[in-house]
Amino acid sequence: MLDKELRSMIGDVKDGRMDRRAFIQRLAAVGLTAPMANQILAIGGVAMAQSPNPYPPTKRGGGGPLKLLWWQGPTLLNPHFATGTKDQDGSRVFYEPLASWDVNGHLNPILAAEIPSIQNGGLSADAKSVVWKLKPGVKWHDGKPVTADDLVFNWEYASDPATACVSISTYSGLTVEKVDDLTIRIKFNDPTPFWANAFVGAYGCIIPKHLFAEYKGGKSREAPNNLKPVGTGPYKFVEFKPGDLVRGEINPDYHMANRPFFDSIEMKGGGDAVSAARAVIQTGEYDFAWNMQVEDEVLLRLEKGGKGKTLYAVGGDIEFIAVNFTDPNTEVDGERSSLKTKHPILSDPKVRQALALLVDRDSVKKAIYGRAGRATANYLNGPEEFVSKNTKWEFSVEKASALLEEAGWKAGADGVREKDGKKLKLLFQTSINGPRQKTQAIIKQACQKAGIDVELKSVVASVFFSSDVANPDTYSKFFADIEMFQIPMTQPDPALHMRRYHSRNVATKENKWQGPNFPRWINKDFDAAIDAAETETDPVNRAGLYIKCNDLMWQDTVFIPVMHRLAVEASANSLRPALSGWANQTDNLQDWYREG
Repeated sequence: MLDKELRSMIGDVKDGRMDRRAFIQRLAAVGLTAPMANQILAIGGVAMAQSPNPYPPTKRGGGGPLKLLWWQGPTLLNPHFATGTKDQDGSRVFYEPLASWDVNGHLNPILAAEIPSIQNGGLSADAKSVVWKLKPGVKWHDGKPVTADDLVFNWEYASDPATACVSISTYSGLTVEKVDDLTIRIKFNDPTPFWANAFVGAYGCIIPKHLFAEYKGGKSREAPNNLKPVGTGPYKFVEFKPGDLVRGEINPDYHMANRPFFDSIEMKGGGDAVSAARAVIQTGEYDFAWNMQVEDEVLLRLEKGGKGKTLYAVGGDIEFIAVNFTDPNTEVDGERSSLKTKHPILSDPKVRQALALLVDRDSVKKAIYGRAGRATANYLNGPEEFVSKNTKWEFSVEKASALLEEAGWKAGADGVREKDGKKLKLLFQTSINGPRQKTQAIIKQACQKAGIDVELKSVVASVFFSSDVANPDTYSKFFADIEMFQIPMTQPDPALHMRRYHSRNVATKENKWQGPNFPRWINKDFDAAIDAAETETDPVNRAGLYIKCNDLMWQDTVFIPVMHRLAVEASANSLRPALSGWANQTDNLQDWYREG
């Protein structure tokens, strides 16, 4: 293999255009072994998320403290109310699902005794039911046994609209029945090819019936244990300061042998991504920092001679700009951005298409994301069989200007376009961090050239991603014209990721703005394709339906995809975290350890 070709391939892995597995397969074809391929990547400066240690610790504890830095601190610790990744990750320290996704995108049993299959009788041939068996002897942190009653309760709790859970769509369209004290059967209303959703991953974490039963429904936000978790996880709750600090201690009765490795855990919140990267990579003050939304140039500088490194995991995460289809400035029945309104400017598809042409993805990648991103026109960016080849992005101020002219927006004396006496002005909001503010600036500059006046708004992340129903600045309320952020794809299947935008999931005052369809986009063809995909058992047809859904979103400019983002974390050199591009970063916390 020519040196130039090899260097190009290493660059592709760094930039996320090729995954590690494909690189190893290419080198194997010319006679190089997998260990040699991994060594070549290491020499080339590609640090990837580690798999769980093939030689795990031989005893529980003894690893000292584990210090984590989440620069967006958790604001609550109930997984069913976790509107943002920070709250999911904080909850996951203490609560566990039946299974999670490992580094290779495979199901890993956590509270489950085994993963259901046709062979073990867990899956029905008609794809309409699944049987889960709990491990025997698992206890809540207060010593009470975990039983099938807890699982049934979680389904009742989450599927009750009055509880107003963000996980409601995960537990809809099914019933859960107790088979025996350690076994449940999930029955789906229709054939369900992706059955590993309820009780799996971030929204699958199970809360104890004996502490939450009286808070099901309208009293859900009053439960004391929303802030004081009693779970089954490797660490027991010690302290929680919302937005600031989560502390736990080792669970001596944890149900996995020789785990956890660490004696205590601290998840510090607040600050910003740059200071978090510095605290791990440069100074070694912390062991691990989450979500390095930091310019690649800064990370490369910190890595020189530092005490840590950056880790990359490829999944389906997408940084996007969402378009508001409702009017954020008109109040109807006490509700702004109401479905009873239409956006006065963005209801015109030509204006939305013009905005899409004004996103300079090449500049965003080169100036900001580097190794951690790749330009994309798709909202759905993985797994590969679900990725559309029908979309194409373009940056053109000239074409955007022509579309605005066609839509009747004429240049004013001050350079800002006007129509019927109204200025073409948009409010563009996002959360506070360096890459997002710099991306905003790049987009604002292009919009100005096309005659669009863009007002930038930046909201503190702990507020922007909050579930606080009284706060007007949350992304789900969407009291702006456009907004930019990321929704992690926390499972290697598009069902949950795409179901969010079904018309039945609109965020409204009635559901406390917990509905995940925050653009408030209604499209019958999309709804029909989502409904069909969720019961389609032929994998090729199912993939085609999700590709259609992605294409409908692109054609209607619901989202303007900016960057397919790799998960980027900072780790101490000695730490061996088990990270997956298809899971939250604390999903496999029980497998973390330290070398040396």
